[in-house]
Amino acid sequence: MLLEIAHLTVRYEKAVLINDLSLCVDTGELVSLVGPNGAGKSTTLRAISGLVAWEREIKRRSTSGDIFLEGTVTFNGERIDQIPAHEIVRRGLVLCPERRRPFREMTVLDNLLAGAYLQKDPKKSRETLDKVYELFPVLKQRSPQIAGTLSGGEQQMLAIGRAFMSEPKLLCIDEPSTGLAPRLRQEVFEKISEINRLGITILLVEQEVSLVFKMSCRNYVLSSGKIIAQGTGQQLIEDEVLRKTYLGL
Repeated sequence: MLLEIAHLTVRYEKAVLINDLSLCVDTGELVSLVGPNGAGKSTTLRAISGLVAWEREIKRRSTSGDIFLEGTVTFNGERIDQIPAHEIVRRGLVLCPERRRPFREMTVLDNLLAGAYLQKDPKKSRETLDKVYELFPVLKQRSPQIAGTLSGGEQQMLAIGRAFMSEPKLLCIDEPSTGLAPRLRQEVFEKISEINRLGITILLVEQEVSLVFKMSCRNYVLSSGKIIAQGTGQQLIEDEVLRKTYLGL
């Protein structure tokens, strides 16, 4: 088991965003976490990557409210719910955030190299960069271009490529289809599948379930902060109530 989340609860003051959530991801899998807007999908990724704990510390220092976080997150046999976000990245769990968030004033190449800041071997960084360029040829063409001038689809590829530069054991990708035209969505999902075939384990948060279910090993359905169903795409689609009420199919 590469990732195991047990009884995770996240509450912002009185609002419960994640309620006793448990899930697991095995090495080599592509697992999706799906559900409607506001279900808590992004909060789950932020919690396991250490960002919720960081936000909680900021809140405590500013005395502007509190964030309640409990449960355990075990990654590669080690509990990581009590360590800082940058140490979680160092251990190989990397988050590709929602809405891409490139360093807009930097070039494409500099954005990618920023993703390799933990890599101390320049030769290894170069080899990883070459892999990114193989996956996303457009990034090689755009390497001297300022990232803020890229199209939405190119920025999404850049965000995934930057995360790949960290050489993750587990790559968490948050809503990669947001704001993309259908053709670009298809292309981005094909690249995510290709990364998984390279041996990178992926936890994917997404609303576009028709595409996700075709590529995932297993899926969890989240609603109001709780896991309400899990299974293969086919198993979930065959449940008529689940399909109409929570999956929008």
